[in-house]
Amino acid sequence: MRAFIAFSKKELIESVKTQRLTILLIVFAIFGIMSPLIALMLPSILAGTELAPGMTIELPEPTAIDSWMQFFGNVGQMGMIAVLLIFAGITATELSKGTLLPLLTKGLPRHSVITAKFAVAFLVWSLAYLLCLGIAQAYTAFYWDPVNIPLPYLLLAFAGPWIYGLLLIALLILGGVIVRGQYGSLLFTASLVLLMGVINIWPAANRFNPSTLAANVVGLFTEQNATSDFIPAFILSAVAIVACLVVAILAFNKKQL
Repeated sequence: MRAFIAFSKKELIESVKTQRLTILLIVFAIFGIMSPLIALMLPSILAGTELAPGMTIELPEPTAIDSWMQFFGNVGQMGMIAVLLIFAGITATELSKGTLLPLLTKGLPRHSVITAKFAVAFLVWSLAYLLCLGIAQAYTAFYWDPVNIPLPYLLLAFAGPWIYGLLLIALLILGGVIVRGQYGSLLFTASLVLLMGVINIWPAANRFNPSTLAANVVGLFTEQNATSDFIPAFILSAVAIVACLVVAILAFNKKQL
């Protein structure tokens, strides 16, 4: 446990020194500000725009639902790209440079490396996402009346992008162990994300596909979906996160540095 705590402190300090924490907080703060502002300004921007002679775009007055649709769209797409880029070297960089070798030879358990890296990434990602969510909620409440959505629906919807982000981090950790280099880890994870996107073509697979948690949970706000539509994807995502970490630990235990 002491080794885990010590290495976690080292990872947290490194997240600050490399500005990983700062960059992620700034990026997601921007997403939190952008979402309600885009929803508010979009009808005015597109008002009177002609698609063809005599055909103009007329949008209804924006509502809080529009703000949250923008939120899930921004976080579920650009936000997840930011997560991939910022955490791409979470394990690959140190493994490629060999900086872990002195710590391991001094008795640092290998499993502590994986678990500590995920724990700190969990904290950093959670802080950034909560900041984004808090800003978006504040601006949305300022411009519109609150959305009357049952609490279980709200919690499930907001938890969707968060747990999908954790899955991406777990995949990056696994990729960094089994594939050499930061770009290899990024390519490994991006390939699996692309595969999930391809699988999503089949409607029957949507309920089980973790990628639906990134943006599709907005259907809970519009009452197009029920909570039961996303429970299988949540369960599968949680299992996949644990599986990625277990496989990463097993692979790292056998890896020669």
